Amino acid sequence: MNWIELVGYIASAFVVLSFAMSSIVKIRTISLIGSVFYVGYGALIGSIPIILANATIVVFHVIALSKEFSSSTELGAVPIAPDAPFLVDFLHSHEDDIAASQPEYRRRPADTAFVLMREGMPAGAVLGTRDGDSLHLALDYVLPAYRDSRLGRWIYGARTSALRAHGIREVTAAPTTDVHRHYLEHVGFERRGDLLAKTLA
Repeated sequence: MNWIELVGYIASAFVVLSFAMSSIVKIRTISLIGSVFYVGYGALIGSIPIILANATIVVFHVIALSKEFSSSTELGAVPIAPDAPFLVDFLHSHEDDIAASQPEYRRRPADTAFVLMREGMPAGAVLGTRDGDSLHLALDYVLPAYRDSRLGRWIYGARTSALRAHGIREVTAAPTTDVHRHYLEHVGFERRGDLLAKTLA
C-alpha cells in the first residue's frame, strides 16, 4: 500500500467513524475531516468528481457547524408541570441515558420543570425544587445529539439564561456521578460547601 492509498483509507476511516457518533457536532466534525482527506485524495489521483463532491460536503459541514454555535440558533426553555404527560413520556423514553449520569433523579422532589427547546424541537429538560429565586436541580438532561452545542452554557449563562426570565437567580446541584459533576463545572458551577452552585444574576 502506497501513501496515496493511505490517504484514501484515512478519509474512509473518518467517514465511517462519524456514523458511530451520537452528537451532531461530533458527526459533522469527523465527517468534515474525512471529506477534507477525500479532497486531498482526489487531488492526488486526479479525480475531479471526488474533489467536487467532497469539497461541496466540506462547505455544507462548515455552514452547519457555524449555525450550531451561532447566536441566531433558536433556543428556549418552556415551563411545564413536572407531572405533565408529555414530560413524563419524554423522560421515560430516555431513562436509560438519564440513569447513566443522574441515576437518582426519580428519588428527588421537583415542583418546577422546563422543557429545553432547540429550533422548535425538544432537546432536554430541567427539573428542580424552587425556593424563592433559587432552584435546586433534581434533573438536568440534554439529548446526546445536542451535548456539544452551546445549549448548556445558554441555560446557565449569566446574561442569557432562560431561567433568569422566570425569576431564578441561583441554581444549586448535588451531582452523584463524575459525568454530571464535570458537566456542571464545565458550564460554570462552583463548589459551595456540599453543593455546586451557579449565580445567574
